Amino acid sequence: MTDRIPLRRALISVSDKEGLVDFARALAARGVELLSTGGTAKALREAGLAVRDVAEVTGFPEMMDGRVKTLHPAVHGGLLALRDNPEHRAAMETHGIGAIDLLAVNLYPFEATVAKGAAYDDCIENIDIGGPAMIRAAAKNHAYVTTIVDVQDYAALLAELDANDGATSLQFRQRMAQAAYARTAAYDAAVSSWMAGAIGETTPRRRAFAGTLAQPLRYGENPHQSAAFYTDGSNRPGVATARQWQGKELSYNNINDTDAAFELVAEFDPAEGPAVAIIKHANPCGVARAETLESAYRRAFDCDRTSAFGGIIALNRNLDEATARAITEIFTEVVIAPDADDAARAVFAAKKNLRLLTTGGLPDARAGGLTFRQVAGGFLVQNRDNGHVARADLRVVTQRQPTEAELADLMFAWTVAKHVKSNAIVYARDLATVGIGAGQMSRVDSTRIGRRKSEDMAEALGLSAPLTEGAAVASDAFFPFADGIEALAAAGARAVIQPGGSMRDDEVIAAADRLGLAMVFTGQRHFRH
Repeated sequence: MTDRIPLRRALISVSDKEGLVDFARALAARGVELLSTGGTAKALREAGLAVRDVAEVTGFPEMMDGRVKTLHPAVHGGLLALRDNPEHRAAMETHGIGAIDLLAVNLYPFEATVAKGAAYDDCIENIDIGGPAMIRAAAKNHAYVTTIVDVQDYAALLAELDANDGATSLQFRQRMAQAAYARTAAYDAAVSSWMAGAIGETTPRRRAFAGTLAQPLRYGENPHQSAAFYTDGSNRPGVATARQWQGKELSYNNINDTDAAFELVAEFDPAEGPAVAIIKHANPCGVARAETLESAYRRAFDCDRTSAFGGIIALNRNLDEATARAITEIFTEVVIAPDADDAARAVFAAKKNLRLLTTGGLPDARAGGLTFRQVAGGFLVQNRDNGHVARADLRVVTQRQPTEAELADLMFAWTVAKHVKSNAIVYARDLATVGIGAGQMSRVDSTRIGRRKSEDMAEALGLSAPLTEGAAVASDAFFPFADGIEALAAAGARAVIQPGGSMRDDEVIAAADRLGLAMVFTGQRHFRH
């Protein structure tokens, strides 16, 4: 392969016109001939640049509403010809095909069209055909052709030309070819994923996922692992869309935990009151609702002060000064909220290691979407767990009916349990968690851990009894045996919410009746791994 290829002729056809004129003018100043199509050619001419229409090169006009304009041997031969191959050169001379040294293309805005909720036919019309075909041809022939598919690479190309007397190096062309194929792969992934949803195909034969690099990370879960953060273009409010106001770069674990925290707190409608979630290692260590954001934070903190140290805090309302001051009383890694007022940001400014993220809104906890997890040899794909249980869905199965206060705590605990690693047990009182047992192999162990944590906090707070006494409890899945109910009663719990569905439901209900507990079934499970 030849290392340096002079750039003499460029074909530019872009949907995104950002930086187009300055880029084309810089190429023209270096003596590069410009070929173009449709709106791109019009924009260049209006800027006073000399440009040749592709239709003039091919001898065919653009037709069929622009669907056919670059699908022609005069274009693809110019991109694909091997310049040092005698047969290719002869074919070029015979058919009057000129070499194209640079292809600068960005594609029809399909992803943006889907994101704004366009109709099916509009989405179809925004599927680019000629663009991907040219990109793949140019990238394949990167031995001779430079391919630019991202506006942000314009400056890199111009710098490359300056460094090589108007030529590009093989290494540069290889990097651009890789980026080009990644772009067409991502584009096709977006089209195929959208179409699967549009036609109701829940298990298509092939699935494709793609992302755009947001930032390289210092390392992964552990220092010996390399990592990077990619966005998927969905613009779901959260860590991927957030503005970071201060602090060092987020780590892999920061991003994972912050996402878990914000998704949890988004379950609580801010119109119904402030809510705060504190997360450690992707599990909540305290969640609360209250009249004020500061009070909600302090009540969440009092669930497990030890685990909250160095945790992630998510708010469902804008951060205010009083809450910011309360948060800075201990070390916190990240705070994420829809927004923060000037006074709150000023408080945090004194804590240089604390990261503040604002998102402009909350994600929709009821929205659909897909999640996926890699396993050896493949990956698992499922719908997002957007399951919701309303009070009307509950079925009381015990002799004792829950009180109104217990029902409110049961619904609160159930919402939190959805975001706790299985096996999950959540004790709640007065719309605040008072004990959480997470990620145990045995459900009764999670029950006991939640009780023990509450006992430890009662001692630390100088309380006469743990707050699990009189609490409502949520279990993310059914109790397989009565021992779990007996452990809850021993902790002082008074009401239980669980999916039901065990072979021993009758035994579990009988135990609840014997111990004087109220119990409701939801008919819905929330395993989380």
